[in-house]
Amino acid sequence: MKILLLAHSFNSLTQRLWVELSQRGHDVTLELDINDAVTIEAVALAQPDLIIAPFLKRAIPEPVWKRHLCLVVHPGPEGDRGPSALDWAILEGRESWGVTVLQAEAEMDGGPVWASRSFPLRPAGKSSLYRNEVADAAVEAVLEAMERTSGHRPASSTWKPLLRQADRAIDWSRDDTATVLRKIRSADGTPGLLDRLRDRAVYLYDCHAATGLTGQPGALIARHGGAVARATCDGAVWIGHLRLREPHSLKLPATAVLTGLEDLPEMPGYHDLWYDERHGVGYLHFPFVNGAMSTEQCRRLTDAFVQATQRPTKVIALMGGPDFWSNGIHLGTIEAAASPAEESWRNINAMNDLCRAIITCGSHLTLAVLQGNAGAGGVFMALAADRVLAREAVVLNPHYKGMGNLFGSEYWTYLLPRRCGSDKALEVTEGRLPMGTAEAERLGLVDSHFGRDLPEFRAQVETMAESLAADPRLEEHLIAKRLARAVDEAAKPLEQYRAEELERMKLNFYGFDPSYHVARFNFIHKRGKSRTPLYLARHRSKTHQAG
Repeated sequence: MKILLLAHSFNSLTQRLWVELSQRGHDVTLELDINDAVTIEAVALAQPDLIIAPFLKRAIPEPVWKRHLCLVVHPGPEGDRGPSALDWAILEGRESWGVTVLQAEAEMDGGPVWASRSFPLRPAGKSSLYRNEVADAAVEAVLEAMERTSGHRPASSTWKPLLRQADRAIDWSRDDTATVLRKIRSADGTPGLLDRLRDRAVYLYDCHAATGLTGQPGALIARHGGAVARATCDGAVWIGHLRLREPHSLKLPATAVLTGLEDLPEMPGYHDLWYDERHGVGYLHFPFVNGAMSTEQCRRLTDAFVQATQRPTKVIALMGGPDFWSNGIHLGTIEAAASPAEESWRNINAMNDLCRAIITCGSHLTLAVLQGNAGAGGVFMALAADRVLAREAVVLNPHYKGMGNLFGSEYWTYLLPRRCGSDKALEVTEGRLPMGTAEAERLGLVDSHFGRDLPEFRAQVETMAESLAADPRLEEHLIAKRLARAVDEAAKPLEQYRAEELERMKLNFYGFDPSYHVARFNFIHKRGKSRTPLYLARHRSKTHQAG
C-alpha cells in the first residue's frame, strides 16, 4: 500500500510506525502537519491508499478525510476522547489503559473505531509509557486496522478536556508521595508540572520516590548528583530535572537550575548510574533522561566502566535504560553553556574517551544491551562493544546529519565500516532514516534482536550473558579479541580515527557554517519545521512521483 503518515513531528511513535510499515513492504512517506494547504497539497502529490495520523495536535482538514480513509491513533481506550488522554489516565491512577485507531471525521475522536488494544498501566512517566506500552499497542492496532474493511461505533464515549496545570497542581501539605508522583508523571516530558521552588516558578520532571527520606512537607531536604529531594506529607520524592518558567529556558538537572543548595545534605538514593553483579556478569545501568549524555555523565560512566573491568568477572553488560540506550552528546547542557562550541568539544571528547575504554577493553567480553532506542553517537557507542543485543521494538537512528550536517565522532569511521563495509556505512549515515532491529541485524549493526517486552528481553539477556561467562572457551575468545585489536591498531591507530573525526567536528563547532548551532537551538527549543525534509516527504521527490 501507498501510506502517507501525517504527523505534528517525527516523534518516537511516528518513527516506529515508519519502520514497522516499511519492513512489511509498504511504500511509506510522511508529511509534517504544518497547515491545511500544505497537507492538502501533500495528499494530492502522494495519492495514498491510506493516511495514518500517529501524532497530531489539530484536526485533519475536511477535504482530506472526506476523500481519503484517514486513521487516527488515539492514546486511549474505546470511548475515550480528548487531547490529554494519557495524562488523565496517569493522574487518576488507572490500572489499565489502551490505544484506539479510529477514522477521522468532523467530530474530534468521534469517528468509527477500526481497532484497539489495552495494556496494564505501570507506574511510570507519560513519556516512558508513550515510548513503550503505547507504541507497542499502537503498532498492533494499526496493523489490525489495515486488515479490516470497516470500523464500528463505540457503545458510549466520554470527552475529557485538555488537562490544565491547575488540575494537577501539588498541595505539598496534603499530597502523599503516591499522589505527587502521579501528578508529576502525568506531565512528564511535555509540558512538565508547574510548581514553585525557592521562590521561582519551575516545571518539574523526572521524579522518583525517595525511600527513607522525610521532612517538613514541601521543603527541599537533600540533593544527590543533579537531583533534589522534596518532602511530601508521608515521605519524599526525588526531582531530577527542572525548567524555569521563563522564555528560552531549558530542561536541565535540578541542581543546575537552582542556586544556593549548599545547605542541603548529600544523600544517596537518586540513581542515574549503578552497577550490579550476578553469576560472573557485571551489569552497568545508565538510564540517563532522554538518552542524552552530558560531559559529566560521560566521565562518570567511563569511571564506572573502568571500575567494572577491575571486578572478577568476564562479561560486562552495558544496559543503558528502559527507554533509551543512548542518544549521544547532551544538546541541552550544550545549549545552556556559556560557550556551546566549547561545551560541544568537551562533550564529544568525553564520549570518545568512553568509547575508547570500551573498544580497548581486553579483559572482558562486552555486551551493548539496547533495551530502548538509540540515536546518533549513542548507536556508535553501542558498536564499541563486542556484541550488540537489541529488543525487537527498538528504533535506531544511526546518523548525525539531521543535526545541522554534524559529522560525528565516537570512532564511527572505524566501528561502522568494520561491521557493515564502507559502502553500506556511507549509505547508513547519509540516509537520515530510522531503522528497525531486523534491518540493523541484516546490516551488521546488531548481532541479535529478540524479546517484545522489557521483562522478556532482560531475562533472555541475563541467560545469554551468564552462559557466556560460564563458557570454558571464553578465555580463547578474549585472546582472539586482543589479537584482533592489536592488528587493527597496527593498521591504523584509534587516535588517528579520532583526530580525523574531530577535525571535521571542529568545523561544525567553530567554523563559519552555523548549521549545527541553529539546528541544535531549534531542536532544544522545539521550534517547528517550516517544511518536511525531502528524505521523509518522498511524495515530493520527482523520482518518487515518476515511479
